[in-house]
Parts: sequence; C-alpha cells; structure tokens
Amino acid sequence: MITNLGSSGALIAAAFAVLGAGGNGTDVGLVAAARTVPLVFFLLIGGAVADRLPRHRVMVAANALNCLSQGVFAVLVLTGEPALWQMALLSALGGTGQAFFSPAAEGMVLSSVSGEQAGRAFAYFRLGSNGASIAGAALGGALVAAAGPGWVLAFDAAAFAVAGGLRALLDLSGMPERGPRDGGLLSDLRDGWREFSGRSWLWSVVIQFAVVNAVVGAAEAVYGPLVAQDHLGGARPWGMALAAFGAGTLCSAILMTRWKPRRILLAGAISVFPLALPPAALAVPLSAGWLMLTMFVSGVSIEIFAVTWMLALHQEIPEEKFSRVSSYDWLGSIALLPAATALAGPAAEAFGRAPALWGCSALVVLLTAAVLTVPDVRRLTVRESAAGGAAPDGTAAVRAEPDGLGPNAGPAEKTVPQD
Repeated sequence: MITNLGSSGALIAAAFAVLGAGGNGTDVGLVAAARTVPLVFFLLIGGAVADRLPRHRVMVAANALNCLSQGVFAVLVLTGEPALWQMALLSALGGTGQAFFSPAAEGMVLSSVSGEQAGRAFAYFRLGSNGASIAGAALGGALVAAAGPGWVLAFDAAAFAVAGGLRALLDLSGMPERGPRDGGLLSDLRDGWREFSGRSWLWSVVIQFAVVNAVVGAAEAVYGPLVAQDHLGGARPWGMALAAFGAGTLCSAILMTRWKPRRILLAGAISVFPLALPPAALAVPLSAGWLMLTMFVSGVSIEIFAVTWMLALHQEIPEEKFSRVSSYDWLGSIALLPAATALAGPAAEAFGRAPALWGCSALVVLLTAAVLTVPDVRRLTVRESAAGGAAPDGTAAVRAEPDGLGPNAGPAEKTVPQD
C-alpha cells in the first residue's frame, strides 16, 4: 500500500517531467516504453526466481532498486532539466525492479490465504491497495501542479524505501514451505509454461489483456496527459480523473467483499467492457467532470475482474507454481505495451489523436467480446471448498456448467491433471 501511494503520483510526475523538459507526446511514450521493455524481458526470470527463493526477499531487493531509480530521477528533475535518455534509463531500471517484484508479490498474496474466504481476502487486499492509489493519484496531481514533478518522484523513492524496510521485518512463519526442486531456471520456466498453456481460460484472457492493456495503457500514459494539458487545464484534473478511477476500484472492492459470483470468469470478463469508456471520453473530449465519471465506472468494473481473476488463479494453480504462472500472465498482459506507448505519439500525428483514441475504445470492446466465446471462460465456477491450488489427490477439479447454448442439460465435471 505504501508503494502504491507513491507510485500512483509518480506515474503522473514522470509524464509531466518529460513535458516540462520540452518533450512532446512521442517523448512521453518513449519514456513509458522504456519502463515496460525490461519489465517484459525479465518477467519470466522474476517468476522463476520467486518460486525458488523466499518471495518477500525478492520483493525487498526489487523495492531497493525502485528506490534508487526514483531517487536519482527526482534529483535530476529537481536540479535541472534531465535529458530524455536519462529519464528513459531510470524508467528502465524501475521496470526491471517491477519485473521481479510483481510475480513475487502475487505469489505471496495467493499463497497467504486459503478456504472459502479467499475471494473476500483478495477483495480486502485490493481495498487497501486501491485506497492508497486514490490518495497517491490525487496527491500526485496536486503536488505536480503546486511544486513540480521532482518532489513527487522523491516521495515515491521514500515510499519504496519504507516499504522495503517493512517487508524485511515480516513474520512469515505461517506461510507454506516449499521444498527444494530439481532442475534449473529453464526447467522451471518449461514447467510454468505447461501450467499456463494447458488452460484455455487462462491463456485466452491473457491474450485479451495483451491488447486491452496496450491500448488502455497508451491512452492513459500518453494521450491522457496531452488531452489534460490541451483541454482540461493541466496535471490537476488528470490527477483527479485517475483518482476517480481509484475511487471506483475502492467501491468495487467493498462490493466484492460481499459478492462472489458463481461463474467467476464470466462475471469478470463481462466487467471489462467499461474500460472502453475513458478512451472514448478523451476522444470527444468530455469535460473533466464527465471524464472523472467514466474513469470511476471503469474502476468499478476492472476491480470485479481483478478479484475474480485472483480467485480463479488461487483455485486452479498449485501454490508452488503461483509466481511462475503469474509471470506468464504478466508477460502476456504487458507484451504489447512498450510498442503501444512508443507508437501512440506517431499514431496521433498520422491519424489524429481522436481517431487513435476511438480505435483504442473499439479494440477493448472487440477483444472482450471475443474472449466470451471461449467455453471455459463462460463455465468456470467457484468451488466453495476451494483451499487454493491443487486438490490433495494432485488434481484440480474444475466445476463447469453448461452455458445454455449446447445440448447438455446438467453440469459436467472435468479433471485437470497437475504435476
């Protein structure tokens, strides 16, 4: 939560630091892409490392690297106009840290809960994280407008330092123990690939989000700040729009502590459609108030997906493979993001900013509709007795119910073998 507080504001600060140094939309996109390239490159390695080493130690090391990169970024912005290559390099170091942090963090969260309360636990976890994101986005936008982006970056560096220190003191005596494994990292990666590729619901949703995350990321990282600067009054209203998105996720997380849909992936997939609203609002462009409303609605919807997705992973993936499967999930979900952010500026120059944003919105709708054609996405249901990962007999019994379109009149049971 502490890192979310700083990072939410730092995303705004980095974009406006580039603009403040005389950069344009293409430069903003290049710096954003510089962060995601090493993130894509190191994610699989990060997942394999996190399944071998204590996950919280991997997270502490990643926090230290992020603290260093953001601290230097802050110093450069506060003491003068940083060069574009310097900002890109520091963003790349931040992406490297995230590549090791994210699979370890997701694996640690998934392995820390069990039983029928898993969905509620994930909702409470995201409730705290999203609360910090709301405050960070609002505070970040205000501080960028009032004091400049350098101080926001400095705050983010301090947040990483505090978070790393607290994680180093965690008592993990109740966490499941993982025994030694034969083979090296390549063997681990092949094992993770078998887990990932053997589940149609898993890889189809990841392919969907490869495109959805790319176009939404380009809209928010590149087009959003530009529209805000040209039409909405600068950093403050854009920060408030991002805070509205966070507020939506917060409200939705509260909802998900009470509601656990039976067809978890069907509910999650349908909830992705409203992500098309913010790019459309930026394309018009709508006023700051209406933009905040669309961001709020998209925040509500994506949080429903996030909690149901975590519940599906927790229910179907063995604990000792959480981080590796998570790394394939992350890799597929962000694989196109570097190209999308780097090409967002040239695309706007070639076709116009509004057509580019309408294209982003259309792709979200089309890909979400496509993933709903996958039978396992429609049929995967929650097991009330799920305790996370594989069942004691080495299998994960996935409850599948007919979607009403086929001839089957009753539920079918299918068993997925696990290693």
